Amino acid sequence: MKYPWIDEYLLAKPSVTKDLQAEWNGIRYQIGGKLFAAICLDDATGKAVYITLKLDPAEGEFLRRQYEDIIPGYYMNKVHWNSIKADGSVPDDLLREMLEKSYQLVLSGFSKKKQKELLEGEKNDAV
Repeated sequence: MKYPWIDEYLLAKPSVTKDLQAEWNGIRYQIGGKLFAAICLDDATGKAVYITLKLDPAEGEFLRRQYEDIIPGYYMNKVHWNSIKADGSVPDDLLREMLEKSYQLVLSGFSKKKQKELLEGEKNDAV
C-alpha cells in the first residue's frame, strides 16, 4: 500500500477503535461504534485494495471528478462514501485531509455531550 502511515494516523485520534471485519475482509476504524474509515483487503493476498471514507456528498463528487483513483464507495452508499485506490496517485496530504473530514463528519453526528466524551476518551486498538 502506498499509504503506510494511515493506521498510525487514525489510531492517534481520540477514541478511535480498530478491528478486522472478517466477513468482508476489511479493517474498520470507528469512533463511538460508528465507522468513519475502512481498508478493504484483497481476499487472495491480504494487501490493501481500497481505503474507504465518508465525505460531504458534493465534496466527494468533486474529488471523484478530479482524481481517477477516487471512486464511489466500494460496497458502501455511493453518495456519502468514497473509496481511494490503495496504490493510486492521490497525494498523501489530500488523503490525510479526507480522513480528517470523515472523522469530523461522523463525530459531528453525535450529541455535543457524546462528542465531548469521545474527544476526551481513550484510544482502543482491538486488532
